[in-house]
Amino acid sequence: MKYLAIIQARCGSSRLPGKVLKDLVGKTVIERVFERVKASKKVDDVIVATSIERNNLPLIELCASRGIRVFIGSELDVLDRYFQAAKLFLPKYVIRITADCPLIDCKYIDDLIELVDEKTDYACTDNTSFPVGLDAEVISFEVLKQIWKKARLSSEREHVTLYVKNHPEEYNIKKLICNFKGAAHKRLTLDHLEDYQLILEVYNHFANLNKADDFDTADVLEFLDKNPALEQLNAHIDRFEGLNKSLKEDKTVEFEF
Repeated sequence: MKYLAIIQARCGSSRLPGKVLKDLVGKTVIERVFERVKASKKVDDVIVATSIERNNLPLIELCASRGIRVFIGSELDVLDRYFQAAKLFLPKYVIRITADCPLIDCKYIDDLIELVDEKTDYACTDNTSFPVGLDAEVISFEVLKQIWKKARLSSEREHVTLYVKNHPEEYNIKKLICNFKGAAHKRLTLDHLEDYQLILEVYNHFANLNKADDFDTADVLEFLDKNPALEQLNAHIDRFEGLNKSLKEDKTVEFEF
């Protein structure tokens, strides 16, 4: 296998508990994310990676009922969760997607993969040009294994690829630039109730057009440009809220392998 997409998901979000199971016009958030990633022309397989916490049982049961494969690993050490899941498949590359991106666009996943060559260690969507919520990363399995051994900060264990970003001189890194001018300030992720309200409006709009399963980033941006008040719902939320919290609480952790 060359490209394995792993969607990290859990039910225990502190800011919006159970967000991955919230309804988006007849399907849950995790189903929407899974289907939008699955639509990629270049990804070979897609799995969900969650944790052993009991509150994730509804998520696990839902995935099982929908035929979605689930890996169950560490709650806090998400880097270990990714590596252990990927090790079962031994792909050449792992695509990292988070379940708080129900507007993820398979086109950009494929464009990101197109950037990858034999020398590429890591590639990602550029956060200075892409809206938050369209984030995708590609990391070689060998580099994932390497950082799994090297990462010692709790933030680097939680945020999976942060070790690469903290040590860019060690890796061949590429970034995909968004082709929509001015899109970077838009917030299309799901982390707060206000985010859910906006995303639900987006899905309701396309459901009314019988396109809930078939719309892309261009469609979303056009809809938001025509309805600018919607963007004020979550405009006050810090894009890097989760990462900043992890960095503030950062500590060195012991890890055995």
